[in-house]
Amino acid sequence: MNIAFNGRRALVTGAGKGIGRQICVALAESGARVVALSRTRADLDSLADEIGCETIAADLADAGAAREAAEAAGEIDLLVNNAGISIPQSLLDTSARAFDETMAVNVRAVLLVTQVIARGMIARGRGGAIVNISSQASSVGIADHAAYCASKGALDQLTRVMALELGPHQIRVNAVNPTVTLTPMGEMAWSDPTKRSTMLTKIPLGRFAMPRDVAHAVAYLLSEQADMIHGVMLPVDGGFLAV
Repeated sequence: MNIAFNGRRALVTGAGKGIGRQICVALAESGARVVALSRTRADLDSLADEIGCETIAADLADAGAAREAAEAAGEIDLLVNNAGISIPQSLLDTSARAFDETMAVNVRAVLLVTQVIARGMIARGRGGAIVNISSQASSVGIADHAAYCASKGALDQLTRVMALELGPHQIRVNAVNPTVTLTPMGEMAWSDPTKRSTMLTKIPLGRFAMPRDVAHAVAYLLSEQADMIHGVMLPVDGGFLAV
């Protein structure tokens, strides 16, 4: 199966590091013209040197900046809402600031960016495809991740509403729900050996995901090969949810 995007323009948020960066590389290798959005200019510059993408620097925690960044992206055929943060805190210690910041980036920014991009897709009448990067944390409770789990549960529900309302415009919307993925953020959150070992015992394949594993799933869902897949939450979890 050959995935080819033939010059279609793809916007990827949270593109500077980890999963987002690998998604940009995978889409560029498949012929997409990538627009990379991140808050760190140095990351964007190095990515542009690597794959020749367009870049936009913005902090998606700021609602106005999120809208402006999406508008600056121009005409977009493929959207990957990947930007996300995790601030590990126990339930009783979760601060209002950490909760609000997590929801602003992981949920609100997805809504705002998608509103801008989807309106453009509808106006052009050619449809499109959107993938939201969620998590297995949307389906199971994980200690010390109250805000993160809440945000990913909300993101799954937002994905379903997007699919319901955008489907009639031939805009497909799906989510990818990875297990722990070995990005800098994942390494930080799961650096404790005991915590790490406990999670690994729940994954039948016995390993955490790599960014490329998620990128491959995203590329498939964006492609014409997934033309009838709409409104799904696809686990990329090594069998975690099967246990």
